[in-house]
Amino acid sequence: MNPIEDFANNSLDLWLVQSGIWLAWTVAYSLLVIVGVLVCVAYLTYAERKILGGMQRRQGPMTVGPFGLLQPIADGIKLFSKETIIPSHAHRFVFLLAPVLLFSLSLIAWVVIPFDKGWVLANINVGVLFLFAISSMSVCSIIMAGWASNSRYAFLGGIHSASQMISYEVSMGLIIVCVLLVTGSLNLQEIVLAPRPLWVQVMLLPMLVIFLVSILAKCNRAPFDLPDGESEIVGGFMVEYSAMSYALLILAKYANMILMSAVTSILFLGGWLPPFGMNFLGFVPGIIWFALKTAAILFFFIWTRATLPRFRYDQLMRLGWKIFLPFTLIWVVFMAGMLMSFDALPGQKQAKAFTAAQIEHVMQQQEK
Repeated sequence: MNPIEDFANNSLDLWLVQSGIWLAWTVAYSLLVIVGVLVCVAYLTYAERKILGGMQRRQGPMTVGPFGLLQPIADGIKLFSKETIIPSHAHRFVFLLAPVLLFSLSLIAWVVIPFDKGWVLANINVGVLFLFAISSMSVCSIIMAGWASNSRYAFLGGIHSASQMISYEVSMGLIIVCVLLVTGSLNLQEIVLAPRPLWVQVMLLPMLVIFLVSILAKCNRAPFDLPDGESEIVGGFMVEYSAMSYALLILAKYANMILMSAVTSILFLGGWLPPFGMNFLGFVPGIIWFALKTAAILFFFIWTRATLPRFRYDQLMRLGWKIFLPFTLIWVVFMAGMLMSFDALPGQKQAKAFTAAQIEHVMQQQEK
């Protein structure tokens, strides 16, 4: 055989082997993440009912399995074994597509979430923009669910959900801009690893508080669960859904809660790094710290549900547009000015040194 052909065949075989290994690893990692998220969603519902029961002096789930640990499995079997009822005047295709799309988007977003250093499926340089794109598409799926039901209650709930999510996404975007000013990157791993002096962390603290309130509104959680209206007859855009389609919507809602908690831990709490800069705790695996920080944010979700009464819709919109939006806009300008004053913007010192070197070179050329 010709040596060139032999080399080409060997290169092709090597490429096929490498492609097969990469594909197998991607599928295995994706299945691991999907199964992990679904298990966490199932037992988040159990943890929520137990914690709410403890805060309200009752027991919560306790019948199915020891300490009620099998209650999420029983709920899943019940929902997936019931008959899916589709309203006679509903748009069947869009009615069934909306829950699948919303659930799929809640899982797709996890491909850019780093659980530890190097533990990420897609380490892209625009991970933050990817999360925003997925979030925008989830708004479309909620409107689809409300419109396809052909019910005024469902459509009104869908519009309320969409307007609420969009209103608070504006403030969340400005908050993330503050984080990007500090880190200088859209890559989620680089955001975690970027150095943050203590004074910078103090300046980001108000943004953390506003971000926590905003993710409550984005996930339609109490005290901003206005579209669902659990104490009324209707249930928001999900009012016409039943059985498996309803289960997919609930799974997507709780998966988004976990996703927003993970994003909060990455942007503000150091992700997989030990808390408060305690490097002597570095022997603990990073994924443990990441899970603990995410669980702390999830506890905040549950705590607010048990503590605060529901807002009125005008109060919700006033908080988002008249308080959070102006404050975050002013804070972006303030943070940018402070970082520039202390030469703390990423790459600012290098840019100044480069500019000074250029000026010196030009002056030398002029002297010659």
